[in-house]
Amino acid sequence: MTQPMAFKMFTRIFLLAFALFVTAGTASAQSQSVLIPSPPAIAGSSWVLMDPLSGRVIMENNSNERLPPASLTKMMTAYIVERELDEGRISMSDMVPISVKAWRTEGSRTFVQEGTTVSVENLLKGVIIQSGNDASVALAEFIAGSEGAFVDIMNQQAQLLGMTNTNFQNATGLPAPDHFSTAYDLALLARAIIQDYPENYPLYAEKHFTYNNIRQPNRNALLWRDDSVDGLKTGHTEEAGYCLVASAKRNDTRLIASVMGTSSSEARAQEVQKMLNYGFRYYETERLFRAGQELVQAKVWGGQADQISVGMPEDVYVTIPRGSRNQLESTVDLDSVIKAPINVGDELGRVRVILDGETLVDEPVLALTEVPEGGLFKRLWDAIKLFFVQLFE
Repeated sequence: MTQPMAFKMFTRIFLLAFALFVTAGTASAQSQSVLIPSPPAIAGSSWVLMDPLSGRVIMENNSNERLPPASLTKMMTAYIVERELDEGRISMSDMVPISVKAWRTEGSRTFVQEGTTVSVENLLKGVIIQSGNDASVALAEFIAGSEGAFVDIMNQQAQLLGMTNTNFQNATGLPAPDHFSTAYDLALLARAIIQDYPENYPLYAEKHFTYNNIRQPNRNALLWRDDSVDGLKTGHTEEAGYCLVASAKRNDTRLIASVMGTSSSEARAQEVQKMLNYGFRYYETERLFRAGQELVQAKVWGGQADQISVGMPEDVYVTIPRGSRNQLESTVDLDSVIKAPINVGDELGRVRVILDGETLVDEPVLALTEVPEGGLFKRLWDAIKLFFVQLFE
């Protein structure tokens, strides 16, 4: 995009000033190299460490390799239940009939009884805390009529979340042909659970759940070892090995770690702990721009107003090495000619944030206000002015 040089300079000066504003309090404004060690070696088939706000992947290996997810599948089962709750189609107090199929489902169980009814709340806790296969099937049948129909919903939801390397065959994670996911896709799912339905997320931090007089612990050992860990889910089958997706929040930064194919329950906890410690030690997340915050005033031609506020539709976060905030470079490139009428939400250019040559943000900037078309005389006068501006540019 091209634009008059004076205006281009204005936008860049403004955003550089903003970058300095958000980095106030750093020890020195002088650029310094930030030294970060290589990520730790992880003993697993695949893994990824992600910041859910910025979406940045801090470390990964084979993160898009399709592998059996075991009971990590139940994160999608729980997500769909939470969506149904949020949209008012079911409630926590609804009583769910327990079928013979649900009662007979093998593997980890909540120990619901065939022919009884159990509340959605207790079944959801059974899925999340106890990893109950019986509770998963019961909820699937309640929501979709059958587990097979529920699986269709699971796969549709996976595509909506961008889980392009995931395919579910059941609601439990029990071994099945063509049932697979990836460390990256499961981190995306964890991100959605945390951000979309925060009112239910505390369930993932509960350490025990008792149903039918049977008290069972959450299998996520990090809930006992690290106070910053508050979720999410474990998984294990012979084919999948030991898997874990965990999230932790320290100060204002949250991270999600996903590991698949470790050798034991202890190994998955240790490997995820290493990933989280590395991420929190060497990286931090900054909110650079707020939703609706004006970044620049843009020149408008032929409108009832000569200027329009330009900004971001959503908060913009970056995950960066600690100590590198004063090295961020931010610019806005606006359309060279912006003519009325302009509606709220019209794209008028792009904002870019760069660190050490790497583009961290490249997003559209939108009109925050509207500018109706001006009268005939205003449009003609602006057309004449624009002609001479472009002539001498």
